[in-house]
Amino acid sequence: MAIVRKHYIFYGRVQGVGFRYRAYYAARENNVTGWVRNEYDGSVEMEAEGTAEDIDNMLLSIEKSRYVSIMDFECKKIPVQNSRTFEIL
Repeated sequence: MAIVRKHYIFYGRVQGVGFRYRAYYAARENNVTGWVRNEYDGSVEMEAEGTAEDIDNMLLSIEKSRYVSIMDFECKKIPVQNSRTFEIL
């Protein structure tokens, strides 16, 4: 399967609820690389690289967290960077 990289911005109750740590562990469980960080406006920004299916599974895992509440998000495909890890920035 083809590797893709996607850039996300998540809005809602996404800061102070363990979103970044949930994303980190979900990425590891699904063989996804990239990074995640909080933004000053209360959103969370993330880049995820892997198969489309693995990234989708990662997102489902994040959404299942009992404290995270994603109200909206933006997503766009970006060039693959062949990253090797997933980091919390």
